[in-house]
Amino acid sequence: MENTTAQKQNTTATGAATTAPVPSRGNGRRQGGSQGQGGRPARGGRGARPARPRSEFEHKIISIRRVTRVVRGGRRFSFSVGLIAGDKKGRVGVGVGKASDTALAIEKALRDAEKNMIKLKLTKTNSIPHEVEAKYASSRVLIMPAPERGIIAGSSVRTVFEFAGIKDIGAKIFSRSKNKINNARVAIKALQMIR
Repeated sequence: MENTTAQKQNTTATGAATTAPVPSRGNGRRQGGSQGQGGRPARGGRGARPARPRSEFEHKIISIRRVTRVVRGGRRFSFSVGLIAGDKKGRVGVGVGKASDTALAIEKALRDAEKNMIKLKLTKTNSIPHEVEAKYASSRVLIMPAPERGIIAGSSVRTVFEFAGIKDIGAKIFSRSKNKINNARVAIKALQMIR
């Protein structure tokens, strides 16, 4: 009995001596100086985009379409984006951008809106002094002051007024055009006619 327990102790002692210690894996994350948290490459390295300066204008997308172009090899898809941008202090613009990626198309449209921005002549109450009518393509609109009634308008014309910072104004679209970009552009054209 004593011999068997002594033999067991010898085998465990020799087994412990022959086996190499297994390195601990830790929490499963890779170790390395260039790695960020969780084994991902750290940001700010090669290939990282520089942070874009934030635009002073707020914007809202009024139309986004997927455009298909048929070429010899098949079809090519791109995105067309129309948006309204403004600072809500009298400056507003409409822009259109087209690219293969939606983010790039939005960026192009914002640049286009900033390039075509107009400065409005508003009254002390942030309204317009007189009524005005304009036509652009198939869209026709009548804009008139509406004291103490807020913004009375629909479609993308309302968005133009909001981003221009206009209050107490009414608009009536006479055309049956459903094209939101044209409706926004006719509103811009009418606001430009204010003396």
